[in-house]
Amino acid sequence: MARTDPAGMRRDYRGHALEPDALDPEPMVQFGLWFAEASAADLLEPNAMTLATADASGAPSARTVLLKAHGREGFTFFTNYDSRKGSELAQNPRAALVFLWLPLFRQVTARGVVHRLPASASEEYFASRPEGSRLSAAASPQSRVVADRAALDALREQLVAQAGPAGPERPDHWGGLCLVPDEVEFWQGREDRFHDRIVYRPGERDGWRRERLAP
Repeated sequence: MARTDPAGMRRDYRGHALEPDALDPEPMVQFGLWFAEASAADLLEPNAMTLATADASGAPSARTVLLKAHGREGFTFFTNYDSRKGSELAQNPRAALVFLWLPLFRQVTARGVVHRLPASASEEYFASRPEGSRLSAAASPQSRVVADRAALDALREQLVAQAGPAGPERPDHWGGLCLVPDEVEFWQGREDRFHDRIVYRPGERDGWRRERLAP
């Protein structure tokens, strides 16, 4: 019989020990190492991340989006700028990310400021997408109320007719965003819920300091 009571669900985590000095001095380099391991483990959508934003009043919202690039510059993803997340980031550019790789007993969280990518970078990525994805991105009034699925399908069909064989152009309201982290935490699940947590924060001079947090 399947368990349906969350309070009774138990699973011990058996990850390897995590020590600050064993991690790379640069958090984005360390993220790249962990991301490569998550990708090699053949996890479903290892680039899936929860993106948390808040509006000008501080009311939060969260959703899952897909990471499309990472490096010293930060975490890059693409979206409709007129969507809920796009609107909230325009009001309050601070956001948080969560990557959860449960089969590896690992989690990475990051906080920082989000900025838009140059239009040229958004154009390049949009052109690399399959035509169906480009049509959906251009046709969808993301986060807006629509009458029903038929109305949504009609918007896409109308765009198909207008775009022709070349496919749709990138709308001005769709493009890339990059979260530049000022804090990154690496979490490794351990036995008895006594997990390892190592956080990177800016150092007093250039660079980052690594500190252990209590689980």
